[in-house]
Amino acid sequence: MSAPTLSEFVLANTALTPVPLVPEVLLHSAAEAMDLWELTDHDQPPFWAFPWAGGQALARHLLNYPGLVRDRKVFDLASGSGLVAIAAALAGADSVTANDIDPLSLAAVQLNAAANDVTVTTLPGDQLDSDALGADVVLAGDVFYDAEITALMLPFLTRAAARGALVLLGDPDRAHLPRDRFREQARYNVPVPLTLESTETRSATVWAI
Repeated sequence: MSAPTLSEFVLANTALTPVPLVPEVLLHSAAEAMDLWELTDHDQPPFWAFPWAGGQALARHLLNYPGLVRDRKVFDLASGSGLVAIAAALAGADSVTANDIDPLSLAAVQLNAAANDVTVTTLPGDQLDSDALGADVVLAGDVFYDAEITALMLPFLTRAAARGALVLLGDPDRAHLPRDRFREQARYNVPVPLTLESTETRSATVWAI
């Protein structure tokens, strides 16, 4: 038997489920993280298989305030499942590009976009030296979970804001969030998987640079 494709792997290890804080969106989500992580044989956890708290808050915010992205070109950094990108598309963005370095993430994004009947373009590889395709809006959900990652992400996001892009971030008070660099926009109580967060609810904030 041939090896499964990336899309087949995602489908075999997830179920299509409404996002707790954003039930308008369906995602192919996993029930348990560690077993799936072992199957992927990746250094990083399967970020694409779960609706993380920061992403849920940011997606909810976009659907609550669609004028933030309506008719605008959107770039979603470290897209994971594509939740934030899908919310932007549902909110009326002119175009949405989802970027992630994990090929399984991009497969999940395409499956999730199709499940929600929206168009999201996927862009592979490290784009942190790029200009985010000149996007009008740059989005990032839950990217400050690690000091090294934060040090890589922050210059990219700061450059995007400096050239005039609206930069919005969703974060559940991760330890490496540089709060002094951002302005708080809204706060949400987010249902989260107990196995991931050791709690059933996290408070997450939407920030702007």
